[in-house]
Amino acid sequence: MPKIAIIGSGPTGIYSLAGLISSATPLSITIFEETPDAGKGTPYHPAINDRAMLANIASIEIPRIEQTLVEWLSSRSYSELQELGIERSAIGEREFYPRIVLGEFLAAQFWILVNQGLSRGHSIDVKASHRILDIKLGKDNITLKFKRHGGDDAAMSFDHVVMATGHDWPENTETSPGYFVSPWPAAAIKRIGAVEVGVLGTSLSGIDAVVSVATAHGMFLRDDNGTLRYEPDASSTGFSITMMSRKGLLPEADFYCPIPYEPLRFCTQEAIRLLIEQKRDRLLDEVFELFRRELAAADPEYAARIGLALASVEDIADRYFRARQHADPFVWAAENLAEAKENKAERQTIQWRYAILRMHEVIALAIPRLNDRDLKRFHKDFKTVFVDDYATVPHESVERLLALHQAGKLSVKALGDDYDISRGGEQPGAVVIVDGDECKYDAFIDATGQHALSASDLPFPSLRQTGAIEEAKTRKAEASATDETRRTGGVEINDDFRPRVEPGLSNNLYCVSVPFLLHKMPFIQGITSAHEMGCKVAATIIDAVANSDLLVHYG
Repeated sequence: MPKIAIIGSGPTGIYSLAGLISSATPLSITIFEETPDAGKGTPYHPAINDRAMLANIASIEIPRIEQTLVEWLSSRSYSELQELGIERSAIGEREFYPRIVLGEFLAAQFWILVNQGLSRGHSIDVKASHRILDIKLGKDNITLKFKRHGGDDAAMSFDHVVMATGHDWPENTETSPGYFVSPWPAAAIKRIGAVEVGVLGTSLSGIDAVVSVATAHGMFLRDDNGTLRYEPDASSTGFSITMMSRKGLLPEADFYCPIPYEPLRFCTQEAIRLLIEQKRDRLLDEVFELFRRELAAADPEYAARIGLALASVEDIADRYFRARQHADPFVWAAENLAEAKENKAERQTIQWRYAILRMHEVIALAIPRLNDRDLKRFHKDFKTVFVDDYATVPHESVERLLALHQAGKLSVKALGDDYDISRGGEQPGAVVIVDGDECKYDAFIDATGQHALSASDLPFPSLRQTGAIEEAKTRKAEASATDETRRTGGVEINDDFRPRVEPGLSNNLYCVSVPFLLHKMPFIQGITSAHEMGCKVAATIIDAVANSDLLVHYG
């Protein structure tokens, strides 16, 4: 049997497994998982997340495995739903659930796939509590060195290896007293006392941090009118939270739209691919013209309101955010939430939001082809429009922020571009300096999410050796007749997610670990991206196995 290893059993590993067991050729599949319980994934694991943390993907958006999330929830018993904290009447394809609920769902689907694979003649070995120490590329195989919890080091060789290691969080979240470099594991920040807390980041990760700390010092309750309120504990008089980001904006509430997506008229995959072929040196500006044309056709009133006809790559973000930046963030959040709830009830779609949401997946095709100047322009000016539009949050997440603000426990601070954050020195927490003004926080949480990593950050010593794996790079803007390039960080991969390796080494390693792809693929986070990557890698492996069988058969 061809031997395949999957490192990680989160969503990407699950979708890879789902694709592999469809192979007509029996495969030997080994799945390595660092935690004791396979299939849950770091973003949804109960040991990492607080029960109050909400996922921002609904059942209708999750690519089907063997069941949809709604089907799986509907098949649970009353006691199981009670344990998950879900009422049967609240189950719906457009509803949002706690992260740990998705973890239980994914684990159930994982074990269904394992059993299906075994029944189809595949050999499947799930190695939970196994940590990969190294990945060494050989001429014809790839050797994994690993350690079982409480056991000795060992090694195994494989024909293909899928590196689906997912998120990369430090083992020690509290790197100095009162300073946390991540909201995860949630148990660490739950220990923060009733003090002034600073949270860097206003996205869902920031909301996760805020909710985790807040539920340690009070509770959320709905009044007779259905309005969510925050009731602080009597002992939490000194407790308050300040969320902060460059713009000081809160994310908007999830908006209703048709799923599957309706087709785009102008900014299509075919149009983007044509630009990649024909407009290489002004690719970003040509893509932006497609963006403007699509957005203007989708919502002429919105286009006129922001002056889209005069917009450029450099100022589109200013036009997009201008109205929100001139409003109180909590007033804006309340009005936006009311609009989103009404539109969901009436199945009404805000067309400009929907157009930007659909375009981000299409425009993503062009980003790896941008030259170095345009890649920097994209990240600096254009990307934030898409990120803000697709990173909307569950309605309940906005309700929680409003409840905390109403209780006098939450404020938002705009940092701008000129700010400094330093550890508290002898005192716990951090000091934030904005325009010369100092703000001291007794506890501070960096909740800006997963950051892009370089090839030199790979946790596997053999892959970090010079020349083993190429660091991602992009063509210099001025290099029209040459192949002169500049490094961007990350791992250089081909269209099959194979890293570019030095000659003579196996190219059957597949890097689908998000942090190492973000430099040139900034939109790949989430379960939908895990599905796309897992399916692509599985299909590539099955094709390689089939071609290998043909070579053996025909000599």
